[in-house]
Parts: sequence; structure tokens; C-alpha cells
Amino acid sequence: MDGSRSDKGPRPAPQREEAGQGSARGYTVECGDCPLFVCEVGSGRPVVVLHGGPGASHDYLYPSFSRLADEFHLYFYDQRGGGRSSVPRPTEIGWRHHVADLESLRHAWGFERLTLAAYSWGALLALLYAAEYPERVRALALVAPATGWGDYHRRFREEFERRSRSALVMRMRAELDSSGLEEQDTAAYWQRRFILSVAGYFRDPREARDVTPFVVQEQARQATWASLKGQGPELRRRLETVDVPTLILHGRYDPIPMEWAEELAALLPAARLVVLEQSGHLPYLEQAGRTFAEIRGFLHEEAGS
Repeated sequence: MDGSRSDKGPRPAPQREEAGQGSARGYTVECGDCPLFVCEVGSGRPVVVLHGGPGASHDYLYPSFSRLADEFHLYFYDQRGGGRSSVPRPTEIGWRHHVADLESLRHAWGFERLTLAAYSWGALLALLYAAEYPERVRALALVAPATGWGDYHRRFREEFERRSRSALVMRMRAELDSSGLEEQDTAAYWQRRFILSVAGYFRDPREARDVTPFVVQEQARQATWASLKGQGPELRRRLETVDVPTLILHGRYDPIPMEWAEELAALLPAARLVVLEQSGHLPYLEQAGRTFAEIRGFLHEEAGS
């Protein structure tokens, strides 16, 4: 594994103001050949938030997850190859780079152990990190974790594609295209187009709203997933011994099979599965109140253990 780190440490970047959360501080941390963009907000015990993707950025999770900043000091960052953490050769990114980057950040922040709140691919990254550095993980809050082995990923893709081609979604797209919105308000039109492109993740596509648009660096995404091929059995074996408090939140209507979340909860020695009955793959939007109440409760419980 490539554990290279730079001794340059954090390099400040301009601050930004976020409504309702005070000042969020942005800066970069040198991790080998990739300066990782970090955003901190809030106060209290530190929690590192891992976004999905791979190849995306933290921006789309920030509006929802930053509500935890009233009690916790949140550390968001753009993972290697996405957002403001670009690399010269995204086709060479592998899962080991992502794990090494998180370990480099832990060193830069000066933490002995990490509490991770992670979504989708970010939850799988949290598991990969925990398998590699179990002694460096304090707790895991995993929201709609992406699949790590078996035929779950194939089943997820098939279900997502089926939903995306449903008569309802196709009608919603046709209505948008004939609405004239593109000529009236181009930005609003493309916002709606993006929402419809991810409507298959929702329990009900008619409830697909309030999604922050984001761009995925496709080469980084493909390269990372390719690097994971054949890794499932070893990851599964190693996770059996990762005895850290773990919360798994999974929507009843997530296109990722419920059996995956159930298997993961049974595998991890200290895991608890909570099924969100009115959610698909975006519970932080579909059942925001319940989702963040569960995360808060778990983090407080973990702090008292």
C-alpha cells in the first residue's frame, strides 16, 4: 500500500461563509502527488465525512450533513480525483490510494483515531480503511453503503436502470423537455435534468428534489472500481475482526439490495442495522430527520462508551 505523505501539512485556502453554520474553513493537504481539498465546519468532537462517488466531491453532501456542525467538528474533503482534489493521471487511481489519503489526513489532523460518517461509496471506503487500520477507527456511521462483494453490485445496477426507465420517470423527462423551462431559466432546467438523472435512487421519483448537482470524474470512478475487482473475499475476511461500533442506515427502497446491508451488519462484530422504511438511496434527503437523529444518537452513544 502507498502510504506516502508530505511533511508540508495543511495549506490554507480562502474561507467561505455557509448559511446557518458560521465560517467554514477550506484548505489543502499535500498527500503525495495529490493536494486534497478539505473543508472544516462546526465545533465539538471531530467527525470525518466521506462522500460518495468515487470521483465526486464533498459539495453535494455538505448542505445536509453540515447540520451536524452544531454539535460536532466536521471534516469534509474531496477525495482523490474529484472536485478540487485533481490528479494528473486519474486512470491510475485505486482504492489503496484512497485509503492511504485518509491515513495521511489523519496524520495531518493529529488524530489518534477517526470517527467516520460516510455515504454510499464513502461508506465502502470507510470499511476499506477500517480493514487496513482497525486500530485507527473509533466508530463508523455508514449511510446507504455501496456494495463490496458478491452479485450485489450487478443487482443494484439492474434495479437502478429499471427504475430510471420506468414509465413515470420517462413521462417526467418528457414533461420537462416540453415545458419551455430551458428557454425561460436555463439553470433551473439543468438542475431539474440532473435530478431526473438520479431519480432512480429515490423511493418515489416524484419526491426527487433538493439534490445538489455534482460532477463525477469518470476516469477516477472507473479506475477505483476496477481496482476493487477480486478484493471482496479478502475484505470480507478482514472485516470479521473489525470490532468497532458501527451504525448502518439502509433505506427499504434502496436499489442496493437489503441483503447486502443485512450481510454487512451480521459480519461486523459491533454493527447495528437500522432500516429506514420510507427511503431509497438518499435517506439524508428522503428521511432527513430520522437519518440525522440516528447518526447523532449513535455518535453520542459512542462517545459515552
